Amino acid sequence: MKPVRVGICGLGTVGGGTFNVLTRNAEDIARRAGRPIVVEQVGHRSIHPDCDITGIKATGDVFEVAANPDIDVIVELIGGYDLARELVLTAIENGKHVVTANKALIAVHGNEIFQAAHEKGVIVAFEAAVAGGIPVIKSLREGLGANRIEWVAGIINGTGNYILTHMRDEGRAFEDVLAEAQALGYAEADPTFDVEGIDAAHKLTIMASIAYGVPLQFDKAYTEGIGRITAEDVEQADNLGYMIKHLGIAKRTDNGLELRVHPTLVPKERLLANVSGVKNAIAVMGDAVGPTLYYGAGAGAEPTASAVIADILDVARDINTAHPYRVPYLAFSGVNEDMDAPAIMPMEEITTAYYLRLLAVDRPGVLARVATILAEHGISIEALIQKEITEGELVPIIMMTHRTKERQMNDAIREIESMADIAGAVTRIRVESLDEGE
Repeated sequence: MKPVRVGICGLGTVGGGTFNVLTRNAEDIARRAGRPIVVEQVGHRSIHPDCDITGIKATGDVFEVAANPDIDVIVELIGGYDLARELVLTAIENGKHVVTANKALIAVHGNEIFQAAHEKGVIVAFEAAVAGGIPVIKSLREGLGANRIEWVAGIINGTGNYILTHMRDEGRAFEDVLAEAQALGYAEADPTFDVEGIDAAHKLTIMASIAYGVPLQFDKAYTEGIGRITAEDVEQADNLGYMIKHLGIAKRTDNGLELRVHPTLVPKERLLANVSGVKNAIAVMGDAVGPTLYYGAGAGAEPTASAVIADILDVARDINTAHPYRVPYLAFSGVNEDMDAPAIMPMEEITTAYYLRLLAVDRPGVLARVATILAEHGISIEALIQKEITEGELVPIIMMTHRTKERQMNDAIREIESMADIAGAVTRIRVESLDEGE
């Protein structure tokens, strides 16, 4: 059959890995696709040192690649928002299919991109945009297509998981482990996207849209980072039978959809609690299949290239299939036209249990007053730990509450923090059982 000709835009870590795997495994990939897949041209500003493009047409202008009439598929691996958006929309306008690993692009501009692609009848594939080499997009969109998805919960940022793992195993402070992660190349010089949950929220937004058939709504995702987690919190969570994980959670409720990223106490016996280091893992609960778990490398040159090339294979197989017969971009037909799709709930309306840590003056009546404030806001205490202190120190108080609405907890914390005998801010971490239906 006629070869599928590919233009790769971006030859950094992922682009270089994609080129190398396409070249190295060309024979097996062609057998799977039923036709050769040929790199026709590359567009790049710099070349990864492990990537040899000798004999391949190259340009520093990625828009030249998007306009090349000999190219069938544009592979966008330049990252970022604006330039990537312009490149992808130009490629679509020129009738090219698109494969991208850019989660920020899809989460923020995906609705516009999919509409343009639909009008042109071209494919936009983005498996590598979520969890690197783990095929969770295909699993949600196709493998679990028979299921009503109850919830999705994932460790979808390796940097945050690395930090929390080493805080737990070695009793170290957040700042110390972050500096180590930066030195090892796991964290960027500016780690904001990773440690504040923005990267995870991009990925969660994409998974939630596919799981529930709603438009991409990154602006409605709640995000909270891990910078306030201390070694004491990690230790106390362990004593209470939990691990702290930075989770992205999407959940179907009677009142709408939850879409949130934040530190979470997860019971030790849950599979997600035992995912360590830079690995990613996503748990999905379907009404028919029950709990499933997808685990593996969430980043890196060749793991991500594995997902990029899987998308190229899908394009090669479907390139001659009429557009209405292809799998919809977000799994459901007519996502942007479905006015009855469930709405994203505001965070204040979400109900969870909570871990609280506060520092109090060692004075009679302080703990009783804190308990009274919680009770007045409809919050009941499940467990209480008060550590021994030496004379003159502040008393650390750790509480676990039963499930309550976020708004009630916010009001209670504000009142507790206004007490003269409470020092500093109250640390609050949400608790999720992630019931696996045993």
